[in-house]
Order: sequence, then C-alpha cells, then structure tokens
Amino acid sequence: MLDLVEGEAERIDARFLEPACGSGNFVVRVLQRKLAGVEQKFGKSEFDKRQYALLSVMCVYGIELLEDNVEECQANMLAVFAEYLNLAPDDDATRAAAYVLSENILQGDALTIQTTGGRPITFAEWGYLGKGKFQRRDFRLDVLTGSSAFSAEDSLFAKLGTHEIFTPVKTYPAMTIRDLATAGAAK
Repeated sequence: MLDLVEGEAERIDARFLEPACGSGNFVVRVLQRKLAGVEQKFGKSEFDKRQYALLSVMCVYGIELLEDNVEECQANMLAVFAEYLNLAPDDDATRAAAYVLSENILQGDALTIQTTGGRPITFAEWGYLGKGKFQRRDFRLDVLTGSSAFSAEDSLFAKLGTHEIFTPVKTYPAMTIRDLATAGAAK
C-alpha cells in the first residue's frame, strides 16, 4: 500500500493518519520509511538526524478503540525510533518521542470522531522550525474532516481561505526536545 504513495511515504513531513491503527502494523511501516528518508538526507549530522527523526514520529497519527492496542502501537513506534537513533530509555529524545506518541496515537472511535470519553478527538500538529525548535498546534479532527467539504467547487465556502477554516484550538510556544521530554514527564 505504501508503494502506491511512495513519494508521500518517504517525505519526512508528510502526515499519515491510520483510523484503526491496532498495534501499529501500518504506522510502524510508515515511520520506518520516513526514517529511511531521514538517514538519506541527514545521516551525516547527528543533530539534524535526531531532530528530523523526531519530526518523522510527529507526522504519524493513529486512532484505535482498544486501550491495549493503543499502548502496544505507541510502544512499537517508540522502539523503532529508539533503535534507529540507538537511544536509551531515559534519553531526552526517547522521552520526547514517547510524549509525542501519547498525543498522536489516541484511543477513540474514528467513525464518531470522539475519544472513548465522548470528547472530540484533538490532534497535535507538529512542525519543525529549525535550530532544534518544534511548534505544536492542536486541531479538532471533526473540524478538519468537515472542512474538506468546504473545498468543493460549488460549495458556499469554496472561496474561504485555509486561514479561515483551519483555526487551531490551541497553539503552544516553540519547544526543544528537552522541553518535550519534560512535558511528557509532567503528563
């Protein structure tokens, strides 16, 4: 399946959402392809390699009904990330990736677009600003998926700019890997 979208699957910042991710069979393969791209483009610089490997994790999302599958998916993805960078469990990058995965791989129902607690699913959009800084903005999934209907040619909303449709629920200050690791510890 990934070969059908090969260009996107290998693009480090391309976002993927698996609405029934289970234990991560698909999203782990997406992450592995992204990390291969990181190695090809940034393998000679340890600093860049760490930053872009984390960005790879940041761009993969999953929704799963079963709590044990969510935990297994997060663990499987974290293991791939840590193995790629040869990281110890207490390394800031490992802890940062664990935090990101706790925000990106969520327990919920993709059909109702709600968490198991009945709240709207909200995902963090992560971006790399350069020089070791990451930006997080949170978006509600129901708003994002509903917005796709606005782009229809004959739609009343077709002339709206994306700035009018894609408004984040929350925007965070720029963060480093250490900041993300600390945020994960506080969660």
